[in-house]
Amino acid sequence: MQQAPIFTDDTIVFGLLMLTLGFIFYTESIKTGFWPKFYRIVPGLFMAYMLPAVLTTLGLIAPEWQTVSESGEIVEHSTSLYYVSSRYLLPAALVLMTLSIDLKAVFNLGWKALVMFLTGTLGIVIGGPIAILLISMISPDTVGGVGPDAVWRGLSTLAGSWIGGGANQTAMLEIFEYNQSEYGKMVFVDIVVANIWMAIILIGIGRSKVIDKWLGADNSAIEALKEKVTTFAKSVKRNPSLTDIMIIVAIAFGTVSFSHICANFLAPYFSSIVKSIESPTLRNTFTFLDSQFFWMISIATLVAILLSFTKAKNYEGAGASKFGSVFIYILVASIGMKIDLMSIFDNPGLIAVGLIWISIHAILLIFVAKIIKAPYFFLAVGSQANVGGAASAPIVASAFHPSLATVGVLLAVFGYAIGTIAAIGCTILMKIAAGG
Repeated sequence: MQQAPIFTDDTIVFGLLMLTLGFIFYTESIKTGFWPKFYRIVPGLFMAYMLPAVLTTLGLIAPEWQTVSESGEIVEHSTSLYYVSSRYLLPAALVLMTLSIDLKAVFNLGWKALVMFLTGTLGIVIGGPIAILLISMISPDTVGGVGPDAVWRGLSTLAGSWIGGGANQTAMLEIFEYNQSEYGKMVFVDIVVANIWMAIILIGIGRSKVIDKWLGADNSAIEALKEKVTTFAKSVKRNPSLTDIMIIVAIAFGTVSFSHICANFLAPYFSSIVKSIESPTLRNTFTFLDSQFFWMISIATLVAILLSFTKAKNYEGAGASKFGSVFIYILVASIGMKIDLMSIFDNPGLIAVGLIWISIHAILLIFVAKIIKAPYFFLAVGSQANVGGAASAPIVASAFHPSLATVGVLLAVFGYAIGTIAAIGCTILMKIAAGG
């Protein structure tokens, strides 16, 4: 049982996270001494992710915990900070970062973005069975089990999560009927391994120029997009008034409200349609359509793209994307607090499976990026659009430039669409590898 942390009140925890972010930005602004050398190696975004994880590891805060009531009953508790960040601040950030987007320039990024995304998907599909084969040589029991307890059935939920998202993960649990009392182990592996990989991706962002040079990458399309947005922002730049700030907030959260209204209608509507499909495989393929999160992110992004064709895009000059970046950093901190660094040692066998799996995904991405000379941006975002989905792909994309957040969303939405089918293919291979 995870004990209650020292601070359980979300108000206090949020304050700690904000103090952490303030410390990072303050030290990052120092131009002499130790800190400039430190941040040349370690990106600020990585620190925003890792320091909350340290607070969780030390027992100061926690994403969830249990207590025992006076009657001896176990009571489950959890923080709502990640939920609020992902459901309110993430779509608001996407709106503000997309306002000044040049859609034509995004499409000019070309085919390499899609190739790297699909490579990431292929890496997940083949990585699972290879990981099972390798671990079975050392510890057969780790990847064994029969019937509903078969480990390959549980790993199918990881495949669904790492190619699509939560809806695809749930679909895999239903399709392959894994023992739900053991499901928590797979969720644990998902959180630990996915967060370790995201940390590595964030570290790579700080070395992206060196990596791109090694890859022989052509960054011209990305730089052209960044230059276009930067030039536009400079042309409309002004000292923001209170009116500007209030309108920016109104645009952001008005769109968030609209996207939630639409999602609350569309998710149940499509849920009834999906449930009426007779074929179980086909029905579960479209499970993502009954996800409110999917519709919320998609609609918020669509509205933002439409607003980019109006005068609303001029609010970039008043700092719209900077407000979006604030929301993104809060989201990153709330994601970081979800991982206890010591938890890596709690279930080493399954963690090893996950680490080998994600390593194969990474190796294949690097191999293909080297062949087609794709920039690290495409590798990082293509990977996170698979493994992290719509919650983290925009974070990674916006770390390169706020205007690129939309690329992460578009690829992540595509991941939702193909997640279940690709995960089924992966699971069939894992079953064969496990001798099931």
